[in-house]
Amino acid sequence: MGYPDDALAADEELLLHRHPHWKMLLLPAVTFIAATAVAGFVGGLAQARLDGTARTVALLVILVAWLAMVGWRCLGPLITWKSTHFIVTDRRVLIRHGVFTHTGIDIPMGRISNVQFRHGLLDRMLRTGTLVIGSAADDPLEFDDVPDVQRVHSLLYHQVFDAMNLQRDERGAVDFGVSDPDLPDNDDTGSRRARRGWRR
Repeated sequence: MGYPDDALAADEELLLHRHPHWKMLLLPAVTFIAATAVAGFVGGLAQARLDGTARTVALLVILVAWLAMVGWRCLGPLITWKSTHFIVTDRRVLIRHGVFTHTGIDIPMGRISNVQFRHGLLDRMLRTGTLVIGSAADDPLEFDDVPDVQRVHSLLYHQVFDAMNLQRDERGAVDFGVSDPDLPDNDDTGSRRARRGWRR
């Protein structure tokens, strides 16, 4: 069993697992192609115009510069993308990121008060956007570059709605659980009272 299944409770159901949208890798990919092209061109010039030790030193310098550029501008963002997880279960929303220092946020479904998303024209074309999750006690949390942000928004909305219904049912069972022996078994007056009590 791989991540994130092994990080969930025994009876917790995984509904969604995403990395950030691939658009955050677009600039590193372009950088990799450009750096490789430039390194190849300069290396070709060094081989054609230099001899002996000078050529060897020049090629080594070009290789080191290429490795430094790729490691800094390409490999770093790739590792960051791979180590960032957006997870939705039937109980909570989990965000995990970091390679050496791990950072995590857990938001229980029952504490989410609203879910919003926003995306511009380019984000709509790429099917991504920013997801905003608000809770009753804390400031809203924003998560950028969420793939299929509208689908994630819809999924979260339904999960939050189900959690609210569950809380309402539990509160109704506590407040209005004593049945009237004079009422028939199929009478739903108690249920209506529970709903009115929850609305108040």
